[in-house]
Amino acid sequence: MSNNDIDPRHLETLDRDLGRLSTLEQATGYVSRPLIGLGAGLLFVVFAAIVAAVLFGGADHSLVVIIAAAFGAYMALNIGANDVANNMGPAVGANALTMGGAIVIAVVFESAGALIAGGDVVSTIAKGIIAPESMGTSGSFVTAMMAALLASALWVNLATWIGAPVSTTHSVVGGVMGAGITAAGFAAVSWGKMGAIAASWVISPLLGGVIAAAFLWFIKSNIIYREDKIASARRWVPVLVGIMGGAFATYLSVKGVKKIVKIDFSDALLIGLASAILIWLVMIPVIRKQSEGLENRNKSLKKLFGIPLIVSAALLSFAHGANDVANAVGPLAAIVQATETGDFTHAFGIPTWVMVIGALGISFGLFLFGPKLIKMVGNQITKLNPMRAYCVALSAAITVIVASWLGLPVSSTHIAVGGVFGVGFFREWDAARRMRAAKAVVGNPEIAPEERRRRKLVRRSHFMTIIAAWVITVPAAALLSAGIYMAINGVVGAGF
Repeated sequence: MSNNDIDPRHLETLDRDLGRLSTLEQATGYVSRPLIGLGAGLLFVVFAAIVAAVLFGGADHSLVVIIAAAFGAYMALNIGANDVANNMGPAVGANALTMGGAIVIAVVFESAGALIAGGDVVSTIAKGIIAPESMGTSGSFVTAMMAALLASALWVNLATWIGAPVSTTHSVVGGVMGAGITAAGFAAVSWGKMGAIAASWVISPLLGGVIAAAFLWFIKSNIIYREDKIASARRWVPVLVGIMGGAFATYLSVKGVKKIVKIDFSDALLIGLASAILIWLVMIPVIRKQSEGLENRNKSLKKLFGIPLIVSAALLSFAHGANDVANAVGPLAAIVQATETGDFTHAFGIPTWVMVIGALGISFGLFLFGPKLIKMVGNQITKLNPMRAYCVALSAAITVIVASWLGLPVSSTHIAVGGVFGVGFFREWDAARRMRAAKAVVGNPEIAPEERRRRKLVRRSHFMTIIAAWVITVPAAALLSAGIYMAINGVVGAGF
């Protein structure tokens, strides 16, 4: 039969069938992407368990450590998906960093912060939330830490899935508290410490928001609103980068090298000051060269804030690695200590392999599951450009560094997201102020309330969702941990 004998209706049917197959292939590819991420995450969890098996395969209670290592890896993945995504969101949302660039920075600086400046000796688990001696036996203590680790990971996983940035440190705190109460009663909890952590729900975002708004006010007053914007940027951008470099140098001197040489805070301040001056001098010709040929308009300023924003993102990653990762893998370290020595009441260190799991896990978590939260923080709360994102990142970095040195129980997530809110609310206030000034000059008519609401620069729905997630993190993780603790006891008896 020749082609001329083919019924055209059959060709139409064939075209429709091919179209359905093409659509099916696209749909299959779309559906399989989450499965690829889940599969890669599962492989990392298995890898962590194998590492623990190699290290502790011949020891007593090796199965406990292997299971705990898998839970720790799962928690580390969730840190990357939630916490690190919050930290990187402003830079990626402002298009100063690609997703690949953010991942590289997170891998290098989060790992450096965790391995160089993290891993301090911890006297009690989760910064004194429960008294270990109240747990009675090492078996009960290990069971409680297992429950806390799994519960906090599950809660952060759920929060990431619904698109709510939460504090992984507070999740661990809630998990430890819930398991501790179930195991030893309410008297086991340090309620004074819990009160300080509850206060940090307010202190962290407010502090981050105020500092971010202050930096944005400084940039607007001294650069954006100036007649010659480029000349003002040449003067002040090197200063801003110097401030950031000085803060980084001070923090590194206080925490990062103390395992090699002890440096007191006054000397660290001098080191930071010297570093700030040096970086300021180095950045003067760099910014001058970058600004050559730029038009005198706000859009041109974005180019000049590219390097400061990238450096501030790196600084924030380092601070997060040093300040938060050790807290999140603390229960795993406590389990290792208790199973190796039977001692769970004295100080314990964070083993290097545990910190490596944390450092690698956050990198994989960011790569596999981070884009959802990055979009939320970077684009959906308020509109960010490189200047605004720089203020957020610098605010978060400086606040975390100062809080870490002072021992304040603040959350890097709350600070970073609070900085985004601070920038957005400052822009609303500044826009309203300028509108009132313009009205006073030219006699503009009053703006209707509906139009005022439409001009809001911060999405109130996201604001309320995030605040609610922050408030319920500790009690939700505590309840989940209590349930897991009872389930484990029901399976294995009186503890591991």
